[in-house]
This record gives sequence, structure tokens and C-alpha cells, in this order.
Amino acid sequence: MTEVISVKFKDSGKNYYFDPNGNTVNVGDKIIIEMQSGKEMGTVSMGVHSVNDEDIVQPLRKMLRKATEKDFKKLEENKEKEKEALAVCEEMVAAHKLEMKLVDAEYSFDGGRILFFFTADGRIDFRELVKDLAAHFHTRIELRQIGVRDEAKMLGGIGVCGQPYCCKQFLNDFQTVSIKMAKEQGLSLNPTKVSGSCGRLMCCLKYEQDSYEKLRAMTPSVGAVVKTPEGLATVVDVNLVTGNLLVKLNDTDGIPFKIHRDDVKPPHRPKHKRDEK
Repeated sequence: MTEVISVKFKDSGKNYYFDPNGNTVNVGDKIIIEMQSGKEMGTVSMGVHSVNDEDIVQPLRKMLRKATEKDFKKLEENKEKEKEALAVCEEMVAAHKLEMKLVDAEYSFDGGRILFFFTADGRIDFRELVKDLAAHFHTRIELRQIGVRDEAKMLGGIGVCGQPYCCKQFLNDFQTVSIKMAKEQGLSLNPTKVSGSCGRLMCCLKYEQDSYEKLRAMTPSVGAVVKTPEGLATVVDVNLVTGNLLVKLNDTDGIPFKIHRDDVKPPHRPKHKRDEK
């Protein structure tokens, strides 16, 4: 077991392990970390705790110190410079006539690197663009192509549910989502109805799937015969979330009525006599 602290570099980003280096920190503290690319500022998401050695990616980098007022001022200066860098890069992209859409620019904390994020339909030859950017900013330049889901996560926005994007709020990783999930959750199979602003299937289909599977396991399906206080009935419609069933009595031609799944039972099956030996 090794003592580590968990650190995030973005609000909805992943947790990374670092050596506390003898420091005592609390959740929410801003700290300076020594990374391979230089110094970075992160936020403590979990204080000193122990993890299995096999869960650590070596080498385990160390925390340098807690952030100071000078560090916070530098961070704000970097954010202002990122806006300028993005504008300059957009002009150069247009000058080089590259089919790419810039999403964001990110300065490393120590200013030794500028990372530009972009989307594109295919591969882009941006070698000349990198040369021009390096000559302009006199620092190391990196360009990283991302997908439309990553773009939505970085920029944020309001989803069709009226809430901020899940990927921006709390989702750390993107997982595979299928149209089958929408079908099992009783949603429209029209792609425009189950797709997020990024154009991909909504992430909530995935993390809600486990709940729907549990509800489906305890809810009679359409066509099932159930025992109600009024007699045997056939299920004609199901609402998994509310648990309400629409059933129709088998021995009458009456109108279907609503009943909760907790108020029905499976029908009694006739007992079979065991064969005598």
C-alpha cells in the first residue's frame, strides 16, 4: 500500500494520484504539482489515503506545495493569455486554409507550453501552423484533435432536459452508448430525439441503464398474465419509472385499467404430480 492524494485538474476531470511529499492537505485545496511537461495547479479531491501499489501509474509524481496568492494571480494571467492565443491561432488557421475548428487553448501553469484543441473531419497536416505559432509565442506548441463529445464537455451548455451537460458536470469518462438502450428504456428510436447537442446518443442512456434493468426485472412485461384483485389480467402497457401497469381482465371485454406493479402477482400455476418410481 502507498499513501497518496487524489487530484483533479478540471472540475469534471479524472482523479490522479500524487505523492503528498509529507504535506497535509484538505479536500478543495489548490496545490502545485510537478508534471512531466512542467508545473501545474490542481485541486485536491481526496486527502492522504492508501491505495494498492498496482493501482499506481509509475513514476508517482510529487506535490510541490500549496498554491499561493502569487500562483492564483499567475493562473488568471494565463486565462487572459489563452483568449489571445486562441484568436491568433484562428487567424493562422484561416491563413493556412486548414479545415479544422478550434475549440480551446490551454496554457500550462508555468507558461512553457500552449495546447490547442480542435475538431476536424479527418487528419490535418498542421506542421506549418505549429511552426508559425511557435515563432509567434516563443514557446512549445501542441495541437490535439478531439471528438465532438470532448468538445461538448469542454465548452459546456444546457441539454434538452434543461440541465447542464452531464459530461461537463460529473462524467469523468465517455462510455459506449447504443440505440438498444433507448429501446429498453421506452424512448423514441428517432436519433434526433435521443441525441445530445454533440450529435451523439445521450450519455444519460448509459448511466441510467442499470436502473432500468433493475426495474424491468421486477416489472411484468407487455403480454404477461398477472393476478389482480379483480382477477387474471393481461398487461397491455408498462411504465417502468412509475411502476404503473395498464392491464385488461381476461374474462371480460372491459376497458383496460391502471394498477401498480406492487399490487399484482404472478398467476398460480397448476401443480404437477411427481412420477412414481
